[in-house]
Amino acid sequence: MTPPREDTGAPLPPVAPAVSAAAVESLTTRLLGRLDQAVASLATTPVELAEDGTYGIRCGADAWVTLAPGPSGTITSADQARCTCLLSPRCLHRAAALAASPVADTIPSREPGPSPDSDPPADPDPSPEGSQPAGPVPSAAAVSSAGPGPDPSPEEARSAAVVPSAKPVPPAGHAPSAEGAASAGPVSSAGPALPTEAAPSVAAAPSAGPALPTGPAARAVRTVSTAGPVPPAVPGRPSAAQVRAAGGLWTAASAVLAAGAVAAGAVPQAELLRAAHTARLAGLHRAEGAALAVVRHLRATRDPQGAHRAHRADELVAALRELLLVTHRLKAADPDPELIGGVPHNHRPDGALRLHGVCREPVVGPGGAGGVVTHLVDDTGRWYTLRDVGPGGPARARRAGTAHVAVRSFLSDHERLSRGGLVVTGAVVAPDGRLLAERGVRATFAAGRPWADAVAATAAPDRPGSGHAPPLTGCDVRIVAAEGEEVLVRVLTGDAPGPTVRLAPAHRHPALAHTANLRRLGACPGLEVRVLGRVDPGRVTTLRPLAVGPVPGAATTLRLPQEWRDRADLGYDLLADAHFPAVAHCPPPPRPRTAAADARPVDSPLRRIRDLVELAVTGGRRAAAEPARDGDRAGHVAALRRGGFATGADLFAALGAVAARRPRDNFGRPARDDQDQYAAQWLATAVYLTGTEAALARGLWHP
Repeated sequence: MTPPREDTGAPLPPVAPAVSAAAVESLTTRLLGRLDQAVASLATTPVELAEDGTYGIRCGADAWVTLAPGPSGTITSADQARCTCLLSPRCLHRAAALAASPVADTIPSREPGPSPDSDPPADPDPSPEGSQPAGPVPSAAAVSSAGPGPDPSPEEARSAAVVPSAKPVPPAGHAPSAEGAASAGPVSSAGPALPTEAAPSVAAAPSAGPALPTGPAARAVRTVSTAGPVPPAVPGRPSAAQVRAAGGLWTAASAVLAAGAVAAGAVPQAELLRAAHTARLAGLHRAEGAALAVVRHLRATRDPQGAHRAHRADELVAALRELLLVTHRLKAADPDPELIGGVPHNHRPDGALRLHGVCREPVVGPGGAGGVVTHLVDDTGRWYTLRDVGPGGPARARRAGTAHVAVRSFLSDHERLSRGGLVVTGAVVAPDGRLLAERGVRATFAAGRPWADAVAATAAPDRPGSGHAPPLTGCDVRIVAAEGEEVLVRVLTGDAPGPTVRLAPAHRHPALAHTANLRRLGACPGLEVRVLGRVDPGRVTTLRPLAVGPVPGAATTLRLPQEWRDRADLGYDLLADAHFPAVAHCPPPPRPRTAAADARPVDSPLRRIRDLVELAVTGGRRAAAEPARDGDRAGHVAALRRGGFATGADLFAALGAVAARRPRDNFGRPARDDQDQYAAQWLATAVYLTGTEAALARGLWHP
């Protein structure tokens, strides 16, 4: 959601998508052309919050916009937004205020919470999934984006990626070749084949349309057709209304993709919100959630005040990929029930939650936000978080590491909790695993468990009971050498030498200890440490560690104090000389050539595909066509083929060609709009990129 605006009074209340879309649609053509400028001007306009809970915005000498949210704090009807100008309610001021407000996304609880003094219910959720957090069905393509990885040989790539079961269809002049990635043919007049990140096979797409993944990451893909009339409603298949709603969402999302984030202003966003509301009425909850996520990321990218400068393009790419993937399959009447999804609910698990602290993660977000997230895991391997984030930036992030935990009746701090445990009764869990401090929640401190067990939980994300893939990645590494602020390490895989990867600071602000701790680790080559962190979304060979600890049984490893419980939070705990083995036990540093040349990770040529996919989302179709107009395309395609990514080379070339193509008739006029073809080709490339990068990441960090 849009963060609080700085120095402009109170933040605007969230607005229901249908209300915002209706206000934009009521404007005349002349006013629509001025809407984006009006929305941008509101970013610096003060917002007054009255005692009765209404919000007031001065939009001119004779225009005063009043927003009166209901008891939920959300604008849910058109009469809750009023303007004093003569054109109201079809005025620019009212539409701009609604378009500048956050998009509402209320997640209802499964049942009302008890009073603060009452005991938690014995069986608050008798549903079959009562012991698991509820939430949207995960997407097969919604895998964490990752960037350049090692440049493997065809043999190495073949062993680390998805094995194809059907040969890609190369463009004219190219012979079929083996490669180390999921197989997908280049775009044809009927559409590309879309692989998934962990599908064991990919079927060749028929002439009617692309082959699309159908479910979670471990499932195979099936071929679906997009041609022909929509079949009648049958049990297990989307209804005609759902197919039409999915088609509307696909059209709106395709228009956003063609325009790019820089040009997708309030009008394209309103069209997407209207289509999302229609999808909600049709019961397409997963598609609606994906559409709202795209709108939020678009607004974050286009923030005129720069409050979202840290917003990453990969987040918008992932949201748009999810939306296009789900709607593509729904409008083809795919019977997979996971495409429908469900309304996300906060969850009250049966019985008490027994959680174990893992680490603390400093948060420095857009708009001057700062705080801490404490990661916890239960005995089944499911991950939870406790968040304490608010205005204050890096300074608040530093202070929050030792602040009190925001759970009712719990008297402890994040540092003690991250090294201990927690027993929660009457817990309320958000779909993303956040523990919420709602009424009736009670928590008591408990002993933790060995840190090695928590790190081991990251190595088996698909085991039964894990719920979903863990948010963090852990492994044992040996320090090779320092390289600036980064550290080259080699993953320990037993007797065989593992891959060489990088450790980079999670945050570089001097108020946090990440950079200083990595610099200290890089000064001791040969040291073996256990690391836990996040894989860099732009470089699959880079891990941004959050915590480190000793490797059990290693002679040359960290010597941490007993009160640290075998872990050091790199953002808060400062490593000192006493935490390292004696200098006599530290092996001599390797020769400069070994550290700088032989052991340096090589960026994967997949980075070229990622750059093109992100450029298409941010700059639009015209920007994606640039590689097809200059001499760089041939060089990029050749580099991908040399790295063993023949299908990636085909998709890269096809996306640029489709983006540059403008069909015209005999008189030079635009013949037809091939927006659907362009969106399908971008989707094929984005899904291929996600799956291949995920396969490479698994091979690097979990060999």
